[in-house]
Amino acid sequence: MNQNTRKIAGVGLFTAIVVVLQFLGSFIHFGPFSISLVLIPIVVGTALYGVWSGAWLGLVFGITVLISGDAAAFLAIDPAGTVITVLLKGALAGLAAGIVYSLLSKRNKTLAVIVSAIICPIVNTGIFLLGCRLFFFETVKEWAGGTNVLEYMLVGFVGGNFLFELGANIILSPTIAKLVRFGRKEK
Repeated sequence: MNQNTRKIAGVGLFTAIVVVLQFLGSFIHFGPFSISLVLIPIVVGTALYGVWSGAWLGLVFGITVLISGDAAAFLAIDPAGTVITVLLKGALAGLAAGIVYSLLSKRNKTLAVIVSAIICPIVNTGIFLLGCRLFFFETVKEWAGGTNVLEYMLVGFVGGNFLFELGANIILSPTIAKLVRFGRKEK
């Protein structure tokens, strides 16, 4: 099997994993939002198949979030803002993980995977918060009910989810690194 065929098959497999994990993850909630279990295969996929594969997998994650109904509360407020936020947060999380991996892997592949696994949820959550500020601030302000809006967003929206996603990525980083090394040996 040539390199191109192998990459297409691998990215296709990771695309399917992202879709399945997002639909399964939509049943696991901490607070009002579901946990993004798909960040791990995004990191592995980008490490194995490159920066643009990470962006693709992140975009698929975003599309699946929209289809799964996880963004329904925000779609009712601002459909365009929701689509922009959800697609950007996924694609940029995958792209950032890919860029970080690409830059660091020349020096140390294990460190590259670990830092990519940390960057991915940071970018995902950061873009979500930015989208909340840009598109949904007045509604979020109402939901906060007089409390500090930034505190409400950090604690109410992303606190538990972000910590879970970041923790899972950090804990699973050694396994991710081994998967990447194994995947590289098979080429």
